[in-house]
Amino acid sequence: MSRKRTMLAALGGAVLAPVLMLIGPGIASAHGYVSSPPSRQAQCAAETVSCGDIKWEPQSVEGPKGLQSCSGGNDRFADLDDDSKGWKLTPVSTQVTFTWTFTARHRTSDYEYFIGGTEVASFSGNDQAPPATVSHQVDLSGYPGQQKVLAVWNIADTGDAFYACIDLNVS
Repeated sequence: MSRKRTMLAALGGAVLAPVLMLIGPGIASAHGYVSSPPSRQAQCAAETVSCGDIKWEPQSVEGPKGLQSCSGGNDRFADLDDDSKGWKLTPVSTQVTFTWTFTARHRTSDYEYFIGGTEVASFSGNDQAPPATVSHQVDLSGYPGQQKVLAVWNIADTGDAFYACIDLNVS
């Protein structure tokens, strides 16, 4: 009997393992951030600005949908909310191309871009997983000078989003 149970357990594990691999990573491993122009977490990873834990995982700024914070409400990444940290401004024209880099992809509802709580652009994700990078061109002609852009990647099958702030000098 014990040999029969061992065989059944092995067979069950062989059948169940691929299913768990498909389900598990789809929920927990989605990660991404704005790499260009360099977001605050990209600046931390490049050691342009001294930061805490975000230095090691710029792609992990995840929080509930609907927030307006650079840290996504994540206390571990609170440095991202500190406007006095000396973030480097990227000089840009009024047409800015934002590039998201994904280390793990997730079905996407949409991408949103905000300045001062006002949505300046939105792009559909078509409920599909993105490629390794995604770029959006955003018109910032109504926002000259120093601006902090909040970029949000709203994933489709959970209540979470990924957040990135980008410091710009729009001319």
